[in-house]
Amino acid sequence: MDFALSEEQRAFQQMAGDFAREEMEPHAREWDEKSIFPVETLRKAAALGFGGIYVGEDVGGSGLGRLDAAVIFEELAKGCTSTAAYISIHNMATWMIDRFGAPEQRERFLPRLCSMEHFAAYCLTEPGSGSDAAALRTKAVRDGDAYVLNGSKAFISGGGAADLYVVMVRTGEEGPKGISCIVVEKDTPGLSFGAQEIKLGWKSQPTAQVNFSDCRVPAANLIGAEGMGFKIAMAGLDGGRLNIGACSLGAAQASLDLAIAYMKERRQFNKALAEFQALQFRVADMASDLEAARLLLHKAAMKVDEKTDDATRFAAMAKRIATDTGFRVVNEALQLHGGYGYLRDYPIERYLRDVRVHQILEGTNEIMRLIVARDLFKS
Repeated sequence: MDFALSEEQRAFQQMAGDFAREEMEPHAREWDEKSIFPVETLRKAAALGFGGIYVGEDVGGSGLGRLDAAVIFEELAKGCTSTAAYISIHNMATWMIDRFGAPEQRERFLPRLCSMEHFAAYCLTEPGSGSDAAALRTKAVRDGDAYVLNGSKAFISGGGAADLYVVMVRTGEEGPKGISCIVVEKDTPGLSFGAQEIKLGWKSQPTAQVNFSDCRVPAANLIGAEGMGFKIAMAGLDGGRLNIGACSLGAAQASLDLAIAYMKERRQFNKALAEFQALQFRVADMASDLEAARLLLHKAAMKVDEKTDDATRFAAMAKRIATDTGFRVVNEALQLHGGYGYLRDYPIERYLRDVRVHQILEGTNEIMRLIVARDLFKS
């Protein structure tokens, strides 16, 4: 049992950290305040291999593992959590095509996704089905050499800006066995988008409803066989949960580091905040909780890589712990800044707004508990 990162992983970590500091952090406030989707910065990230982190090298991916990705996303999130989270979602959708797509689909779609010449969106949630994902209603009816789609998807990151939409649709019976996965390309007739959502955080990535009205999609765009869609969607979420957990850890670590630096400088009652034992203990708990969450996340990443029987349970455990811990640590860091933590002049409030949604998406943390409990009690 070796808890140390390999030399190669430390190199990835440093490269991602340098990119976050130099290319993301200086612009994060402007991206947030003006709701800018930083296309060129995303493509610079892809040039470093971050557009297809665990996609095969034969189609332009980096061919890395889930632990490598967790290390990378934690560093990227320190620069701009919202942008790092979009890179995570793009990677999740891209991997689904890599893992379940036919050879011609991989060659057709993946090179431009890995370079982020094209952006991807993951479309599962609907206005009427969130946590109950298997109840989705968007239909795809086979008509000759095409499927005709009708329905809507809600809260889609990249909605209106992405080039490819990896969409879960109902092609058969009720429940998970009737769901399939299909790629819808932008500019397809019948594909449209709602207004951009106005959000608490995650403002550097567009979010919109995605609508299908007699949207005719080539049957060649079906990923896997009919009825495999729910399995594909859930497999994608195992990795997505690890990534979003890592993004929470990155924002929390950055916030903790800022709080420690602030406490060394800020003086009250003739001494630095760092000299008050009660505050020292709070910081010690924050650091300990972060380290515990990180260790669980890394263990879960290794299990997903190794495809162990309990990988999904550990991914759910890690997502819940990392996102709950991440939000709590950021919130504590804001409190330690006092009134200054509430000002936009300091980045803590942006980290707080960005990590809050991590407890909701990729499956709410209530659903994470359900996944864990079901696995523990299965016969």
